[in-house]
Amino acid sequence: MPEQTGDRGIDRTDPEDAIAAAAKRCSNWGRWGADDVLGTLNFLDEAKRREGAALVRRGASFSLAQSFDADGPQKGWRRRTNPVHTMTDTGLDAERGQGFPHGFGGADDVVFMPLQASTQWDGLGHIFDHGTAYNGRRAGDVVTSEGDRVTGIETASAHIAGRGVLLDVGRVVGTDGELPDGFAITVEHLEATIAAQGASAHVGRGDLVLVRTGRLARARREGWRDYAGGDSPGLSFTTAGWLHRTEIAGVATDTWGFEVRPNEFDGAFQPLHQVVIPHLGLFIGEMWDLDALAADCAADGVYEFLLVAAPLPVTGAVGAPVNPIALK
Repeated sequence: MPEQTGDRGIDRTDPEDAIAAAAKRCSNWGRWGADDVLGTLNFLDEAKRREGAALVRRGASFSLAQSFDADGPQKGWRRRTNPVHTMTDTGLDAERGQGFPHGFGGADDVVFMPLQASTQWDGLGHIFDHGTAYNGRRAGDVVTSEGDRVTGIETASAHIAGRGVLLDVGRVVGTDGELPDGFAITVEHLEATIAAQGASAHVGRGDLVLVRTGRLARARREGWRDYAGGDSPGLSFTTAGWLHRTEIAGVATDTWGFEVRPNEFDGAFQPLHQVVIPHLGLFIGEMWDLDALAADCAADGVYEFLLVAAPLPVTGAVGAPVNPIALK
């Protein structure tokens, strides 16, 4: 496994200056106009969707969603709980009569859940930098008690479908397909994975990039423990420039927090989020289940596919559940 103690250009004692410098280097503010609400999804155009559709050859499909149920990973951090599913009408109700004519009966149900309880996208109103939202807007003007009135997740609902590419860093760089908690995935690790996987793993403008660490596989083997909120492998803060330079449309991981935990600065909290969401306008997916897809990619040597991953269009939401489907 590559050494993790080398100089990655990080002064652990100064997250403020590092965040400010990265935000300035990587800003997409104004790139698509003052009224833009799509951020990096602007890179995912019709040609890119046609490219993604052309990748479906076998017809194999993979759901990349974890289960949405009471046995999920949440432990109450920031009042995030696992979904609660309740039946409002059941088969027993139908047997006893529900007031419908000619023997008609049915079942209905309801679910209560935080929108980021399981597999989900972070929207552009989810994270701010010093009270500022994506494209230089005041956070208080964007997200109010009524929700995100500017960049609500519904604005992305028709756009997230195109060429997906899996970077199985856990398999290429890790041990037994997994990276340990606290492992910071650098640009060098991403590029080494692309090189090892071959031409189908190239990453470019408009792609939807999936980064597998193996963290979910370990949680399934050992129990949830602190999967949702604890230490984890993830992207290094130093990948901000790569995420900007490659002009990808979105990125998702099999971890709770996308970036490495503990973070790489003393006393910091999710500094990469603070750069890539409000400054790049980058869509981030978390808690995706990449294991079955990764096994298939390793078997056939093809790491690109059509990815259809529209978030549930909850008006004004700053994040939303998704059942991503990869088709090969």
